[in-house]
Amino acid sequence: MRIPVTTLNDGYDLPLIGLGTYKLAGEDVETIVRTAIELGYWHIDTASFYGNEAEVGKAVNEAIAAGDVTREDLFITTKLWNDDQHRAAEAYQESLKRLNLDFVDLYLVHWPWPQRGLYVEAFEQLTKLQGMGQLQSVGVANFYPEVLDEIIGATGVVPVLNQVELHAGFTQPELRAYHAEKGILTEAWAPLARGENFDAPEIVAIADKHGATPAQVVLAYLMGMGCSVIPKTANPQRLVENIGAVELSLSDDEVAALDRIEGGRMSGDPLTFRGEVR
Repeated sequence: MRIPVTTLNDGYDLPLIGLGTYKLAGEDVETIVRTAIELGYWHIDTASFYGNEAEVGKAVNEAIAAGDVTREDLFITTKLWNDDQHRAAEAYQESLKRLNLDFVDLYLVHWPWPQRGLYVEAFEQLTKLQGMGQLQSVGVANFYPEVLDEIIGATGVVPVLNQVELHAGFTQPELRAYHAEKGILTEAWAPLARGENFDAPEIVAIADKHGATPAQVVLAYLMGMGCSVIPKTANPQRLVENIGAVELSLSDDEVAALDRIEGGRMSGDPLTFRGEVR
């Protein structure tokens, strides 16, 4: 199965569908990551906050040792948690140690946490890591135009992507338009809306027409917008189903129907998120 890729603003290629690992823990992490790599998920997303970098790294290194993939095949993302924004370089090295990797492909400032006011300093430290050749790409998560303008203005560096909550019913068109203008890729976390809209008539009708799952419909919908998606699951069968979204093509009318789904934000608003809470 051929996974579509997009080229980031720094020239590196990113597979549009990846595996999110939020809330995966223990042996489940190693099993699901290893299975995902075997299926063709070469884009793996983790974070220091998730507490599973060591397990993700073990699965990645086992897959490389087994000859399933090379390190160059894979695109590994991890993230800087809020209470480390003042010490990004040290936190990055700690993530590398837990992952047992020489570098990650993408390192993100996980939240702006505007209440503390360190997001510019944090992003600047990431750009310095990149400048020293220790980090491939730099990006952010949960940022919004005002803070994006601030970090770009302060550093002269445009993040390669912004990972934000995005799903059918909450597609953030204004933010996506801003990203497109700046050359920032939109990456969707919670792209399946935790399955809470799978019974929407629009999704059900399109899934039935194509013999697809609701998850495949919404993932194809978001990728069709040009978004990267990182659905998470601990179920190997769901891994197979989700990656099958790359073979589903939606008509303009179907996209328009999905655009009409109503919904809203399901998790913390970046403007008010209490970043000190783990």
